[in-house]
Amino acid sequence: MALGTPARGFPLLYFIGFIPMLFMEELVLKDRIEGKLFNALTVFFYSYIGFFVWNMLTIYWIWNSTPIGGIMAYILNTFFMTAAFALFHWTRKVMNNHRFLYLALFAYWISFEFIHLRWEFSFPWLHLGNGFAAYYKWVQWYEYTGVLGGTFWVLLINVMLFISIKEILRNKNISRKNIITISMAVLLVIIPIISSKIIYNRYEEDADPYSVVIVQPNLDPWAEQYWLSPEEVINRMTDLADQKLDSLTDFVVCPESAIQERPMYESEITYSVSYSMLKEWLSGFDHLNLVVGASTYKIFDEDEQPTHTARKFRDAEKYYDAYNTAIFLDKQGDFQLYHKSRLTPGVEIMPYVRYLRFIEKLALDLGGTVGSLGLDEKRTPFDVPELGIKVGTAICYESIYGEYCTGYVKNGAILLFVITNDGWWKNTPGHKQHLTFSSLRAIETRRSIARSANTGISAFINQRGDISQPTKYWEQDVIRQEINANDEITFYVKYGDYIGRIMNFTSILLLLITLSQWVLKRRKRLS
Repeated sequence: MALGTPARGFPLLYFIGFIPMLFMEELVLKDRIEGKLFNALTVFFYSYIGFFVWNMLTIYWIWNSTPIGGIMAYILNTFFMTAAFALFHWTRKVMNNHRFLYLALFAYWISFEFIHLRWEFSFPWLHLGNGFAAYYKWVQWYEYTGVLGGTFWVLLINVMLFISIKEILRNKNISRKNIITISMAVLLVIIPIISSKIIYNRYEEDADPYSVVIVQPNLDPWAEQYWLSPEEVINRMTDLADQKLDSLTDFVVCPESAIQERPMYESEITYSVSYSMLKEWLSGFDHLNLVVGASTYKIFDEDEQPTHTARKFRDAEKYYDAYNTAIFLDKQGDFQLYHKSRLTPGVEIMPYVRYLRFIEKLALDLGGTVGSLGLDEKRTPFDVPELGIKVGTAICYESIYGEYCTGYVKNGAILLFVITNDGWWKNTPGHKQHLTFSSLRAIETRRSIARSANTGISAFINQRGDISQPTKYWEQDVIRQEINANDEITFYVKYGDYIGRIMNFTSILLLLITLSQWVLKRRKRLS
């Protein structure tokens, strides 16, 4: 599984990666039915080891940003994977090992991924469907299924091949049935890939271009980003942008958290040094618009109810929220704000702090505001009056979430921007994997994407997922390109993670049936 993971892995290995785990589960199940060696926790123990190895080999780079956060990610992500697999084993054991019960693996695993996209422990980096991010030409059909369709695909092939191999080993010969099953599995790999290539080759973007300049200022997050003066930061970004700007440019996109002027209260943004400098700079162009990341704060009025993430001033009876914010600014000085709402666990949000206030003190300090940040309830795109369009802006971690990003499109976005700061992980596969996920978002929504990363990789991604003009890591750079808008709504944008919802319902049914059977068997045994 690790050798199949983006950005350098070969995802064909995903189709056999679960087979050793399934053999382990089969061996333990047979032994437990016969009442010999293993106990109820054996599958959990061995699968935990396996999934832990996979996590360590693929997301080890988290350690570079925060060792404690890395340990939490390795342990918890592995635990959730293991829990899904152990539930599959429990259902098979209670229900007497019927082949049909491999459905439980699909149901529990996809339910785990579906839930893992939505709760505050969320870290969907290793979801199986993400494994094709670098081979996006294989999964153009994600515009119909999203990433969970890829997860179903991976599990289906693994189960089919496992059943065939198991029967071949048991019977010590290859039957006609085995040949048919293996052939079907091979076809179920090949046909979706061929279909995807056909979709890729036939897909054409309507010529509705907008000129975009992407700035990569390369502010060292460990030594510069939170210590340089606002003047130095703004000058670095505008000087870079000036190299590519002309009178036809529609947007300049700068990275996440670029502006760290303290304190930047949202009610007083127009009084800030950064705002004044950017407004003056924009006034020199005909119709230029800017999107840039910043840390901002909101003070709650006395008659306002503070949110669960609000903090109290030390010297006043007032509360405020801190945000990771995207700011839209036009030449007239009008601005709009969007707050990052899929927050990084342990850094930007302490999970379920509203119920466990004491864990707020454990929040990890990466140079910005420490503790749980505020968020927005809706995916509100920026309205660009002069151009008559809307653009959605996903901030860093948000670009991992498929259905989440469809919210911008449902609310009218015809272009997508991604602003991020991938410098925390150093020169490891982390920032490369993060880039490839934008290809999946482009396919799911059929929206062109402009991606600005503080320290690389910045790039343009078209509606087929092709990445163009990728910048080098840890270098200042600026790139320009025309990207095409699209107002069509894909099947996935319309219906979202329907596969996950179906599997959630199936999981609930399976769990209820399994639990009832377990209770009946236990009563029978006791009587």
